Amino acid sequence: MSKPKVVFLDRATIPSQISLKALGFEHEWVEYDFTQPNQVAERIADAEIVITNKVVLNASNLLSASKLRFIAVSATGVNNIDLEFCQSNGISVSNIQGYATQSVPEHVIAMLFALKRNLKGYHQDIERDVWQRDKQFCFFTHPIQDIAGSTLGIFGSGSLGQATGVLAKAIGMQVMFAERKGASTCREGYTPFEEVLKTADAISLHCPLTTQTENLISREEFQMMKSNCVLINAGRGGLVDEVALVDALRNGEIAGAGVDVFTAEPADKSNPLLANSDLPNLLLTPHVAWGSDSAIQKLADILMDNIDAFAAGSAQNLVT
Repeated sequence: MSKPKVVFLDRATIPSQISLKALGFEHEWVEYDFTQPNQVAERIADAEIVITNKVVLNASNLLSASKLRFIAVSATGVNNIDLEFCQSNGISVSNIQGYATQSVPEHVIAMLFALKRNLKGYHQDIERDVWQRDKQFCFFTHPIQDIAGSTLGIFGSGSLGQATGVLAKAIGMQVMFAERKGASTCREGYTPFEEVLKTADAISLHCPLTTQTENLISREEFQMMKSNCVLINAGRGGLVDEVALVDALRNGEIAGAGVDVFTAEPADKSNPLLANSDLPNLLLTPHVAWGSDSAIQKLADILMDNIDAFAAGSAQNLVT
């Protein structure tokens, strides 16, 4: 009997210093650093187990994988998987949750401090000789706001949103969890969507990207926000209308934004955020909020455990 073939389509999404535990069953292992869309069908054709982080698996390429029984997503988001096709064709799908509950909140709070204290703006001023021309021991070209005593509005109350709330409270912030946009009633422990927009000094997004949450924050929402509010998006790029965000920053509708996720990744100069990356109140990072070494090692361990559990007939962390 042939060994089941396990194919990892984008191994390079896990840094080389992170080790993958050996699987507990005999198998054939094949890995590719990256896989282009036109390579997917061929690479999964004889696989029984496929691992993907961001490679899209849809009806078109999955039709070629007649042996496929299990897709192990090495991330939380599964919007790159055709779940309906998988369910109809007996293909199980697992994901990974809870691995970045330290890394993501720390990244959010780091961005929050940087924006509230305008660190990028002051750095740019020094580079441009503003301090030197001023001839004073210090200078104040940008407002500096305290974090303690301010209010953080969190959109998305899953494990990452909850962990961000805990860390925010630890540094003296008040925390509000926003009710879903358009909800007719407000659940206990939540604050109406528009009220959070109007009262928060900072907003952090931790929602999944769905048809309901696409462009969750756009022109109308920015106009509701306080002028001293900063927006942090370490959730999904499509949650924010990127053109509207640039306009809000330039028009002074909000004080700043920290963005770790983009509508298309990797983002290029056609993206309005990159095209305006010189803004002193715009802080960009390349989808790394989740990526501390300890978080990625935890992810890798859960990933391999998910595969072992499926092979042993006790599948865990199933999405479908």
